[in-house]
Amino acid sequence: MCAEPLHDRSKPSAFFDAQLPRLRSAAALGAVVDLACGRGRHALAAAAAGLRVIGIDRDRSLLAQLRADAGECRAALDCVCADLEHPAELPLRSRRCGAILVFRYLHRPLMTAIARALAPGGLLIYETFTTRQRALGTGPRNPDFLLEPDELRALCSGLEILEYWEGATGGRDNAELARVVARAPERA
Repeated sequence: MCAEPLHDRSKPSAFFDAQLPRLRSAAALGAVVDLACGRGRHALAAAAAGLRVIGIDRDRSLLAQLRADAGECRAALDCVCADLEHPAELPLRSRRCGAILVFRYLHRPLMTAIARALAPGGLLIYETFTTRQRALGTGPRNPDFLLEPDELRALCSGLEILEYWEGATGGRDNAELARVVARAPERA
């Protein structure tokens, strides 16, 4: 067991928690991949749920810590060091991922590669900041990292949108986010 319960570490997004039943089903199609996983709050949560997980990030030190945390929790988690932006490609085989998770990261040129990596019927679960975040005075300010209204829906063209939401999360950690759950077509 973990030295401290997983829920005492950086907690996963409430959106992630709500999608866990869908993730469990999608994991039957292939690994769950957490892109730009950072410290791995979503990768660890998925692995703790018994899913096969691959965390991808460019920061070797964060991946080393994630490996240690996964080992401490006895969670099955593979880590891959890759710069997702140069070139905008994924170190994954086409049509092999049961689900791809993207939380609070945006690199628009990756969307085609993300869709290509999903297995038929695989899920994309994506949550990141919108331009309205600037008004809160926290988070990213660079427009390259902020979605315009309804942009995430447009970026998911070619996938079936199962759920879409934009707005303020409210509460102590209020953020202006866009969220989508989208499914890859059953046939290419």
